[in-house]
Amino acid sequence: MNYEEAIDFMFSSLPMYQRVGKAAYKANLDNTLALDEHFGHPHRTFKTIHVAGTNGKGSVSHSLAAILQSAGYKTGLYTSPHLVDYRERIRVNGEMISKDYVCDFINQNQEIIGSIKPSFFEMSVALAFNYFRDMKVDVAVIEVGMGGRLDSTNIITPELSVITNISFDHTQFLGNTLPLIAGEKAGIIKHNVPVVIGETHPETANVFITKAKEQESPITFADKEIKVEKTQVADNHKYAEYLINGTENLKFDLFGEYQTKNLATILEAAKQLKKQGFAINDKNISDALQNVKGLTGLHGRWEILSDSPLTICDTGHNVDGLSYVTAQLKALNCQKLHIVLGFVNDKDVEHVMPLFPKDAQYYFTNADIPRAMPAEQVKAFGEKFGLNGKTYENVPSAYESAKKNASAQDAIFIGGSTFIVGDYFKHCGFQ
Repeated sequence: MNYEEAIDFMFSSLPMYQRVGKAAYKANLDNTLALDEHFGHPHRTFKTIHVAGTNGKGSVSHSLAAILQSAGYKTGLYTSPHLVDYRERIRVNGEMISKDYVCDFINQNQEIIGSIKPSFFEMSVALAFNYFRDMKVDVAVIEVGMGGRLDSTNIITPELSVITNISFDHTQFLGNTLPLIAGEKAGIIKHNVPVVIGETHPETANVFITKAKEQESPITFADKEIKVEKTQVADNHKYAEYLINGTENLKFDLFGEYQTKNLATILEAAKQLKKQGFAINDKNISDALQNVKGLTGLHGRWEILSDSPLTICDTGHNVDGLSYVTAQLKALNCQKLHIVLGFVNDKDVEHVMPLFPKDAQYYFTNADIPRAMPAEQVKAFGEKFGLNGKTYENVPSAYESAKKNASAQDAIFIGGSTFIVGDYFKHCGFQ
């Protein structure tokens, strides 16, 4: 198989949650452990940092990887999902895994794949850990796919565990209360491994404290240790300036309003890594935070795509994440707002739709995946809450219509789902 055939095999033969949903979910680590045994426990050959949470774990993972890179460490980064190219999930010092490596890995392991029948995610974790071993990374930042306790990444014993926050998402798997969801995320807390919790919440704090005590793990809550205030967006939307603990100024090239909380988590995690013996200094942190996108290839977090008309995308997709995004949309200084919007079919759209501004023009659409909510259904939800617009059969047609209708003084937003943003990038070119 060549690269395209290998990727097609993974997408079509291995159940993929992002595409098909519940059918791909496995509530145990049996396959992951079997693969790990088969490949000789590759994750034991490098240090790891484990990042979980409902929102922000992608931004935090990329930022920590950028800091480690700036400090001179050969750094692996495993994240999900991807926007355009599967190889975005697996990087070393910001460079995507090679097509040849992916192709060779799939070709050479057909027997074990046929025997174990792993899911797409289970196979991806095995591929990533093998790649990081072969590339001889010093450390790898590993983002949890879903939950924590039963996630395929949870076979590692990291140097640091990070849990960004807890809100409602994937409730059919993780539970329908915040303490239940927190319990699943707390599953990444390991014996005597420090853990940073990004946000203190009265319903979940004791879940983490209790789990950390059981595991004899030092625990800190980032929002109690570090105060972050966003002061301005500067240099033509290249970065935002933040005031740290009332004294220190930092520039950060991720500047959605929700990044204020993520930045506290990142800085506290960096502080804990220094305590663990990582040679990280203030200049490493400052340099990295100004260039997270360039160092790690991160896209889709309140990303400015064009200045005229102002065009923005964001991968926020649940109530907590979209509450920040929609508040920022409502604060935009523009003549008219055009919103290209779509969701996947297992999201809580009933509670998401009321967050969006009623005075915008909507372009209801669906991503090109089986799990996408049909555009007509998105429109029906929108109309229920006073959001008006037309339906479009795909993201490119929706975006092109919005672009045609928007004046230079207007703004366009593309979002509602990671896959809506991904389809935009496929249409417009992904760098």
